[in-house]
Amino acid sequence: MMQTFTEFSTNAILKIGDEELLEPYKKATQPHLYTFIRTTNSRTQIVVDSIPYTIEPNSILALTVVQYFQFVSGKDLVVYQFNPEFYCIKDHDQEVSCAGLLFFGNVHIPIMELNLEESRKFNTLHDVFLDEFETKDTIQAEMLRMLMARFIIISTRLLKAKEGFVETATNAKIDLLREFNILVEAHFKTEHNVAFYASKLFKSPKTLSNTFAKLNTSPLKLIHERIVLETKRLLIYTDKTAKEIAYEVGFEDASHLSRLFKKQTQLSPSEFKKQLKKAS
Repeated sequence: MMQTFTEFSTNAILKIGDEELLEPYKKATQPHLYTFIRTTNSRTQIVVDSIPYTIEPNSILALTVVQYFQFVSGKDLVVYQFNPEFYCIKDHDQEVSCAGLLFFGNVHIPIMELNLEESRKFNTLHDVFLDEFETKDTIQAEMLRMLMARFIIISTRLLKAKEGFVETATNAKIDLLREFNILVEAHFKTEHNVAFYASKLFKSPKTLSNTFAKLNTSPLKLIHERIVLETKRLLIYTDKTAKEIAYEVGFEDASHLSRLFKKQTQLSPSEFKKQLKKAS
């Protein structure tokens, strides 16, 4: 069972399903989607960043977009996957954002074990998700985002209530990436240069770039992606001009932002805005 929601105006994707959604990860790969896996009646075997895990029944695991993930075995799973455009484009409290506690705010793989009442709550929420997938109207996207926000809030509360995280071997590269993402979230509107973030992390720009290259990304790419996401958010949810948006995300010259935006989306901000109006 798998259902997919897509939103043309933002390129947002949300997938909900069972273990079928994890079949592409039989070989370790980066999902490039934020992923939640909830076990129900049985154990699940996975490998994350070369570390094997046995996930007990009635548990939730959260994965980032860059971790190498391999699905070994498991059944009767509930899986949610979404891209940054679906959830990260909206403003959220720091703890439940895409740079929050579940994804980039901790140094361990977050796994939350559920009691009977907690499992019941997640079952009910899942039923609402499925019902909303069948409701095709103009506010469907917003409703699905609200439901995902609720899922993340409940999961974050469970994680904060734990006395300790699951024991894992330290993965220095992933830890550095999390710290970098948190810094980018705080400073991307004013700081666009890798050197700034490298200094905050007590690394040289070259060391930072070499480390991220092993994760198939680069610090500059992550900075640019965050700027483009914010630009999309402002284009979609405000009436600000391209010049005003450029200034808000730290560009004195709107043409510089336009070139960056077009490089990532194949559209200029004005072309993107026109497509939004056509789709509405």
